[in-house]
Amino acid sequence: MVKYAREPENATKSAKARGSDLRVHFKNTREAAFALRGKELGKAKRYLEDVLAHKRAIPFRRFNGGVGRCAQAKNDGNPSGQGRWPVKSAEFLLNLLKNAESNAEVKGLDVDNLYINHIQVNRAMRQRRRTYRAHGRINPYMSSPCHVELSLAEKDSAVKAEDAGKERKLSKRVLAKKLRSGAVSKSS
Repeated sequence: MVKYAREPENATKSAKARGSDLRVHFKNTREAAFALRGKELGKAKRYLEDVLAHKRAIPFRRFNGGVGRCAQAKNDGNPSGQGRWPVKSAEFLLNLLKNAESNAEVKGLDVDNLYINHIQVNRAMRQRRRTYRAHGRINPYMSSPCHVELSLAEKDSAVKAEDAGKERKLSKRVLAKKLRSGAVSKSS
């Protein structure tokens, strides 16, 4: 069994998926994964499909040297407006989301109520090729693959506090403040 970086609080209400040594750029995948963090499953899938169609951009926040600016990235919450459309990363993440969704269906979870509560991208071992340079020299031509892991969890239904009907007791300080402002009379 593979160890995840973060185990969910309630394993029965969550589903996991992971990909190891994926032949896709680490930096692009990290930025795309960071854009998905905390999103609902349906919205995350729609977002990645829009990235593939160039309707929405992935905002680049950390690995943003030389990344151009676009209005789509500004709309998605990046104040610098730097963004790109990493197609291959989006495809890999979309496939992982679909895999996690099917894992959740097998577990009997409510697919419409799932959100991404953990997604992480790590660098994998670099793969080596060579490129030929002038004067008979050879330089390395390395790829930067990555490991991706994510977990989906069901949203907890918000429990409303019970209205007891009686007012809560105010501290002396708060009561004195209200008396000074005239909001409360001394008898109450």
